[in-house]
Amino acid sequence: MKFFVPTLLFRCVGLASLCVVLAGCANYQLGTGAKTKFSTLFIAPVLNRAVIPQAQVLFTTQLREAFIRDGRVTLVDSAEAADAVLRISLVGYDRTVAVSRTDDTGLARRFDLALQAHATLTDNHSKQNYFAERSLTAKRGVFTDSGLVPAEFETLPLLAEQLADETVHAVLDVW
Repeated sequence: MKFFVPTLLFRCVGLASLCVVLAGCANYQLGTGAKTKFSTLFIAPVLNRAVIPQAQVLFTTQLREAFIRDGRVTLVDSAEAADAVLRISLVGYDRTVAVSRTDDTGLARRFDLALQAHATLTDNHSKQNYFAERSLTAKRGVFTDSGLVPAEFETLPLLAEQLADETVHAVLDVW
C-alpha cells in the first residue's frame, strides 16, 4: 500500500499532462494555413533594370525554385494558363562600406550589398492587381579578402535566394 499511492498519483498526473498536450496539438497543421485566391501562377522572366550582368536567368530560376519548394501554388508555363501572373523588376543594387581595414581606413574589408526589386501580382482573369510595385529587398554582407569582384559574384546566388524567399512570402502569405 505504501508504494501504491505515489505510483497511482504519478500515473494520474502523467495522464492529465498527456491529455493537455494532446488537446493543445489537436488543431495544429503544418504551413501557414493561408488559402490563396489563385491556384496556378506564371512567373514572367525577371526584368533587370539594376546594373547586374546576367542576373535575369539566375533570379528567375531562384524564384521558380522557391515557389516549387513552397508548394501552395502550381507554376505554369504561360500567362494564358495561369490564374495569376507575377512580374519582378530588379531596380537597384547598392554597395556600402561596412568595415574598413585597420591599416588603411580608405580600403574596405566588408561591404553590405542590397538588392531592391519591385513585384506586381495580377489576377489573370479580371486583370486587376493584387498588388503593384511592392518593394522587396535582399541584403548580404560580403568580405573582400579574395577581392571585391569574386566576392560579389559568389554572393549573387545568395541574394537571389533571399529575394525569392521574400517574394514567396509577399505573394502567398496573408496581406
